[in-house]
Amino acid sequence: MNFKKIYLFFGLLLTQLSFSQEGIAVYSDYLSDNYYLIHPSMAGAANCAKLRLTARQQWFGQDDAPQLQTLSFNGRLGERSGVGIIAFNDKNGYHSQTGAKVTYAHHIMFSRSDYDLNQLSFGMSAGLVQSRLDETEFLEFDPVAPGGIQQKDSYFNIDIGASYHFLDFYAHFTAKNILATRRDIYSDIESDNLKKYLVSAGYVFGFQESLQWEPSLMFQYTDQTREKTIDINLKVYKEMDFGRLWGGLSYRRALDGAQYSDGSSAQNQNLQYFTPIIGVNYKNFMFAYTYSYLTGDVRFDNSGFHQITLGLNLFCKREKYDCNCPAVN
Repeated sequence: MNFKKIYLFFGLLLTQLSFSQEGIAVYSDYLSDNYYLIHPSMAGAANCAKLRLTARQQWFGQDDAPQLQTLSFNGRLGERSGVGIIAFNDKNGYHSQTGAKVTYAHHIMFSRSDYDLNQLSFGMSAGLVQSRLDETEFLEFDPVAPGGIQQKDSYFNIDIGASYHFLDFYAHFTAKNILATRRDIYSDIESDNLKKYLVSAGYVFGFQESLQWEPSLMFQYTDQTREKTIDINLKVYKEMDFGRLWGGLSYRRALDGAQYSDGSSAQNQNLQYFTPIIGVNYKNFMFAYTYSYLTGDVRFDNSGFHQITLGLNLFCKREKYDCNCPAVN
């Protein structure tokens, strides 16, 4: 195997590990006050309705590099219900997809007052996705992808999940793409099992008049390929006169490695990357920037992945919950 093939093989493997097109890919943008993007039970869980716009660009300078844009809105509907909607556009080389999800969530409050946070939430998202494979620029004949055409296919799927918030603690569970859905666009080589499971939890330490520290974890499991990844996160918040300043660091590692040849011996490498993040809340506005850097001996490019998130909080309650809970307050 020559070095070019090593890059192609391992790069495609990393793409399948973390960026597979099965709806919205799970990156680190949920840390930008955007948990609703991956957990449907977070629709309407906060004391404000949240409008979020994200734009992600990978590998600047590379043709047809992966990019993703999302637009989401979620808010409370009455005392116990939440609703939300997500639209997204995802492009990765010759493959691209656009889609939308609508969400309903139900929230059960166990608190004795409106200031204490003790909330159990359930949510379900239903989404329609159109996948496209552009074969018009294929130069070599392949019986699986004969070239010269642009294939399209649409499919429907459902996500379900639950969240629990108790004062400074939170936990989430989500099952994505729970329906068996075959996409004919990639012929018979593609499985109809797109299920992925997410589990996350965190706790916020500190006081509002000083620094607040938020360690958290997220575990992902892909059912068909049995791939597992874990995120280890730490965020820090500081209340300012103008609002809130915050930042953090996320480390993602695949628990399953892949072998590659370096010319003389076989080596093993796990997907892993670091994501620093910085953000600011000013009045009802939010801005965040994340930069993800992939590590390891084998990778497509030395540049990182850039993402910007713009947010606006609307229809906020008069009083916040009496807790260190930035994702809800």
